[in-house]
Amino acid sequence: MSRVQRRHALPLVALIAAFGAGVFVDGWLRTYGPPRPVQATAPVPDTPAAPVIAAAPPPAATPAATLPADSSISAAAPPVNNSLTTAAPALPPSDRSPGRLRVPIDGMDIDALKGGFSEVRGGTRGHEAVDILRPRGTPIHAVTDGAIAKLFFSKAGGITVYQFDTDEKFCYYYAHLERYVDGLHEGQHVAQGEVLGYVGTSGNAPANTPHLHFAVFELNDGKKWWQGRPLDPYIVFKERAE
Repeated sequence: MSRVQRRHALPLVALIAAFGAGVFVDGWLRTYGPPRPVQATAPVPDTPAAPVIAAAPPPAATPAATLPADSSISAAAPPVNNSLTTAAPALPPSDRSPGRLRVPIDGMDIDALKGGFSEVRGGTRGHEAVDILRPRGTPIHAVTDGAIAKLFFSKAGGITVYQFDTDEKFCYYYAHLERYVDGLHEGQHVAQGEVLGYVGTSGNAPANTPHLHFAVFELNDGKKWWQGRPLDPYIVFKERAE
């Protein structure tokens, strides 16, 4: 066979060989099926046990701060502000009268006056006074030495007395009287304990509830009997009562 013939015969030989290989592979697959892939199984490392964490001990209680005796800081929560009630300021030390006060009605219990100052009247108006219930005609006494600044009748207070102390720092107001004591007049000097009038129901007091409406005012520079800063009589009496 010449070289040219051999060159033309090579593709035929290759084709026959490829056909034979295909027949062999087909027979193999029909008999044994496709080869299975090899699965490499890596060893699972031992999982270390989770470390046991001890619970943290509770923090030691912090001792409460001790405030000095003269500290102005209060540990209590501030009170709720109620705009319908009037504050009850205590008397500043510089404004306290050196004298002691007498209760206006014999035998009255000062503790029974607590809270009366802040009661709301007429929907929004603060009471700014205390009521002392007593039978009609019970004598009312001057709480301190001083002068009668004004005898006045009003629709609300009825028969009233405004008394200044001797230093004219405070005004004491007595209202709803049945009547004045005989001879009482404006400008008159009165001594502590002197009778000024008698318990009644004049003004807007209920007719079946005779009582003394008693108020204390800190006078301003004008010294007007109808002006002043209202103070809680309960606090005033607790600080200065005999």
